[in-house]
Amino acid sequence: MFDKEIICGVDESGRGPLAGPVFAAAVVLSTKGLIKGLSDSKQLKPSIRESLFKEICDTAEDFSIESVEVEEIDRINILQASLEAMKRAILKIKAYHTLVLVDGQYCPSIRTKVKSVVKGDIKVAAISAASILAKVARDRYMIKLDRSFPKYGFAENKGYPTRKHIAVLNTIGPCRAHRFSFAPVRLAKTRNFS
Repeated sequence: MFDKEIICGVDESGRGPLAGPVFAAAVVLSTKGLIKGLSDSKQLKPSIRESLFKEICDTAEDFSIESVEVEEIDRINILQASLEAMKRAILKIKAYHTLVLVDGQYCPSIRTKVKSVVKGDIKVAAISAASILAKVARDRYMIKLDRSFPKYGFAENKGYPTRKHIAVLNTIGPCRAHRFSFAPVRLAKTRNFS
């Protein structure tokens, strides 16, 4: 499909959670050896993701991981924040590439040739690698965030709206790590701070 192109794969992690930044990664894989087991990061066990994370970082021609914080997400919306995180990650890539392929339907605005690929994290190895880097980096961040805000279970739920997370949110209200532009957080704030 993109045989003659040197691809920079891009994906994000963390569009759906109620808390924490959105992360994006960009990866230019080495042509010298294929990494076995690359797939959509959500389909892989955490231990396999961690192992692949190390292998990608050790063997890729170049990679970059960037994030956009909660305050900016609330200011510009989650889609724009995701695109901004992707753009930041792409701009940090120094390795030569001829095409940027982004997972999903939307592409960041950049000067390089860029195309979106629906289900790209399954179809394109470089996007799969980016998916893994973004997911692992974000999960690690949320585990650290859990130490500052232990009541919300961020180490376990990674900020996603699980029943337990919503119950705590509705009981004690949000913390500063929450995305106040997201309806469940906004509603919880209204109930707990009225």
